[in-house]
Amino acid sequence: MWAIVVGGGLPARTSTHSFLMLKQGIVVFLLSLFMPLSVCQAQSGTVAGARTLPVAIDKLMTPDIGGIRQAVDIKTDDAQKPVLLFLSGGPGSSMMNNAGAFTQLLKSRFTLVQWDQRDAGKTLKLNPSPATPSVAQMAGDTLEVIAFLRKELHQEKIYLLGSSWGNVLGFHIVKHHPELLHAYLAVNPVVSQLASEKALLSALKQHFQQNALASSELAKVSIPFEVDEDLFYLRKWLFVKDGKAFATGEDFKQGFLQWSKAWSPVWNEVMAMDLPTTLKTVDCPIYFFVGKNDIQTSTAITTRYFEELKAPRKALFVFEHAGHQIHQDEPEPFQHAVIQALEAVSGAR
Repeated sequence: MWAIVVGGGLPARTSTHSFLMLKQGIVVFLLSLFMPLSVCQAQSGTVAGARTLPVAIDKLMTPDIGGIRQAVDIKTDDAQKPVLLFLSGGPGSSMMNNAGAFTQLLKSRFTLVQWDQRDAGKTLKLNPSPATPSVAQMAGDTLEVIAFLRKELHQEKIYLLGSSWGNVLGFHIVKHHPELLHAYLAVNPVVSQLASEKALLSALKQHFQQNALASSELAKVSIPFEVDEDLFYLRKWLFVKDGKAFATGEDFKQGFLQWSKAWSPVWNEVMAMDLPTTLKTVDCPIYFFVGKNDIQTSTAITTRYFEELKAPRKALFVFEHAGHQIHQDEPEPFQHAVIQALEAVSGAR
């Protein structure tokens, strides 16, 4: 059972993963963890009494997206279940191969879709991007993937989930095409990355003040970033702080700088984005998921944005034992929270 607080202001969190709902009037109530399957089925637009036998799908598809073939993996035991599309973090990363670790509960409620973006995962193996990727190009890819899924699965709307960098693409859809979404789920989102990187640098300098090498390298970092090593030193010492000793090795450095050659132009675009000034109101339900210990995309910055953002329905889930990778740190609570968002949207219809 989860406590859900509905009110005109931001109420206090009521549990480890409190669900904070904002709406006119104040109502406090409990929702059971699971709802009847018929609620999920209703969102697909199927007419009551005319439901056909379930159609299962477990298929990797490679449609033409943005002029190249891109890998889209669809898994469901019933194609009429609502679609949940994951937008992976990165850029240049894939969630596809380990998706089973954080979707075991979700597969009973959704048609699950993993997409490898251009120059990432299976899409990169199929064909590299003919031009250096940009935010605008990848936002266009996202819209095309959604259009493909709507046509392929015969659904007017989908659920969209962005993880870290994936929120750069996701918030573009929220801003320009909210009519395509049942709801948007923002997981450890990029909100104001310039401010977040500055806060991270300050926190790391404080944490490593007795470490001569860390202090020396962090002192070299300029924000906004001027050279690829600026971001490298930040991520290196963030990973070391998180107990990832491999980050001090030469292999990690060379791999990171190789990534930077491809993606630093895109990340520099991300650094210029500031949602509190460019997106103050959204026209679809939106749910935020933050790790209490995340300093890579500042939880404090995201929480302030959540409080200020105007939306027809919104909520904030806080995961006490998670950092930047909620789906890895707390996979089961993460899935329960996603299901709660589904139930909230269903109940509001």
